[in-house]
Amino acid sequence: MATEPAQGARAKSTDRTGGGTSESTPTKPTDPSPQTPGEEPEGSPRTKLYVRRWFMLLLFSSYSLSNNFQWIHYSVISNITVRYYRVSILAVDWLSMVYMLTYIPLIFPATWILDRYGLRVVGLLGSSLNCIGAWLKVAGVVRERFAVTMFAQTVCSVAQIFILGMPARVAAVWFGPREVSTATSIGVFGSQLGIALGFLIPPVLVPNAADIAVVERGMNVMMFGTAGVTTLLFILVIIFFREKPPIPPSPAQASIFESEAEYSYIGSVKRLVKSVPFVLLIVTYGVNTGSFYAISTLLNQVVLSKYPGEEVNVGRIGLTIVLTGLLGSVLCGIWLDRTRTYKGTTVVVYILSFLCMTAFTFTLDLGYLAVVFVTAGALGFFMTGYLPLGFEFAAEITYPESEGTSSGLLNASAQTFGIALTLFMGYLVNNVSTLAGSLCLCVTLFIGAILTALIKSDLKRLRAQQSGENTNAESKTTAL
Repeated sequence: MATEPAQGARAKSTDRTGGGTSESTPTKPTDPSPQTPGEEPEGSPRTKLYVRRWFMLLLFSSYSLSNNFQWIHYSVISNITVRYYRVSILAVDWLSMVYMLTYIPLIFPATWILDRYGLRVVGLLGSSLNCIGAWLKVAGVVRERFAVTMFAQTVCSVAQIFILGMPARVAAVWFGPREVSTATSIGVFGSQLGIALGFLIPPVLVPNAADIAVVERGMNVMMFGTAGVTTLLFILVIIFFREKPPIPPSPAQASIFESEAEYSYIGSVKRLVKSVPFVLLIVTYGVNTGSFYAISTLLNQVVLSKYPGEEVNVGRIGLTIVLTGLLGSVLCGIWLDRTRTYKGTTVVVYILSFLCMTAFTFTLDLGYLAVVFVTAGALGFFMTGYLPLGFEFAAEITYPESEGTSSGLLNASAQTFGIALTLFMGYLVNNVSTLAGSLCLCVTLFIGAILTALIKSDLKRLRAQQSGENTNAESKTTAL
């Protein structure tokens, strides 16, 4: 199937994050000819919303779900995985952290591919590698093949490089200005639902049985099932996934689609890292999301240190974190589309993430699992709800830079903080105390909340949307 032209060319603009460049204004006739009523006004961007945009979003969300399921499904049964493969707890933690490690060096070539070749090529790469990694895990079920399992997880981690930063780009390319934040949150919803299933399913399929044959049978069921699902999704991506709609969905995208200027990926990255508000957002997004990665990876160890033998409930607590997070991310997306209060919402959600982490920390050892469920659920609601906020806030303050590039830098920061916080928190949990490890995240979230309040809110994409809408309105009034 032929790939449609990539969304590579982007106009230079005085509104670019780095500033300093200019754009030549398209020449217009001095005396435009009179326009017939009902005809498209001269010079106004033509936009259209396609029903299939929802299927594109659903398909992306589905293979994103399967990849994030594979990220966490070993960590939630880490004690069982340690016993089954006869390796250390740190080795099992690396099955999760390898997702973060590979992202950091490979995100730059991945976002270059996204900007150069577009959504379809990146979708094919992400879904194919996800499928290959799942089948390699089938081969790695044998107890002596932990190295194969680690290699398979590494392949899946490379796949997520072509997935993690995509929600904002898919939303911007396919959805209109009044639904783009909601679409981004639904894209994030898919990945979070995958994590939720990653918490829920493994403890059910792979019991902590004394008989290793029972554990091996559960491993086989989980790996074969995952491989089958990822294969089906890869086939659907090959058949149905498209690069972009024939007609752009919004005035902001129209200005990008119709641009004939040469787009420089390196130049875009340079402009982004010179923007102080975006650099602050990179740090704060990394702190918040890295904290989420750390608590997700170490949840089994943290909860079992206070509630031994509760492996199934650990999975349920993880599921609660993600399910409430799904609700939080969707509600935050809808709220942004209605209010456009990007900075205010981001600051409030960040502060509440810190407060909920503090509550989780100091109620963990009360001896009541019900309390843990409540505090963990509240933590998930705000911490996961922050994810689409970060993507959309970045798209606003960096417009017209590529959403894939800005999202990629945000996620690179998240992976870096995720590795550092997981290693440090894991050391504190295993060598000092669970309280010390949790307090580590409280402190980092507190610092992140302060830095978030310092970010200057300059909503460039919103201004472009409003300018396009005003141009259309004025042109139609003139025509009438």
